Amino acid sequence: MRPMTEEEVLTAALTDPDAIPMTEAQIRNARRVSRVKTMRRALQLTQEEFSERYHIPLGTLRDWEQGRTEPDQTAQAYLKAIAGNPEAVYQALQFTPQ
Repeated sequence: MRPMTEEEVLTAALTDPDAIPMTEAQIRNARRVSRVKTMRRALQLTQEEFSERYHIPLGTLRDWEQGRTEPDQTAQAYLKAIAGNPEAVYQALQFTPQ
């Protein structure tokens, strides 16, 4: 199989209505999807389920997803742990010491 040149890639993209490259202006104006929302959707959880499962206040989660606020450094570390091993974090939160 022969690799395509940059020019061939661009030509192919421009002829495919589903793959037309975005202009710089379109990229700047595109709606961003928050990482939190992407992770929650990947876990197939509703906002309510994610909030309850990981003990994050629902209003805080909604603010993060809608871009009104950003997670602070501690929350970012917690979200990174959830992304890395969501089941282990969930299990850890179920533990109650005797």
